[in-house]
Amino acid sequence: MNTPEFIPVAHLSKQYRIEETFITELHEKGVLQLKIVEQTYCLHCDSMPVFEKIMRIHDELHINIEGIDVILNLLDKIDDLNRRLVKTQNRLRLYE
Repeated sequence: MNTPEFIPVAHLSKQYRIEETFITELHEKGVLQLKIVEQTYCLHCDSMPVFEKIMRIHDELHINIEGIDVILNLLDKIDDLNRRLVKTQNRLRLYE
């Protein structure tokens, strides 16, 4: 496979010492986006930070896939609210 922007699931499972089925289940549940390249499930390099966050949540907190999905959604909402707060604070500074 000569596509450097994609990482095969087999390589990820070996590197992180997890089952390939765990990664494919993440994809099936919509938590992680995989792409089929040359008949192999692969993860795009841009998705590695999300994958590493998922692995930390799973390993350190022992959370299942459904819980990981909820946590990621909540973290996204927190980030969105933080961006809105900063934007609102910047607008308020204009009027002070």
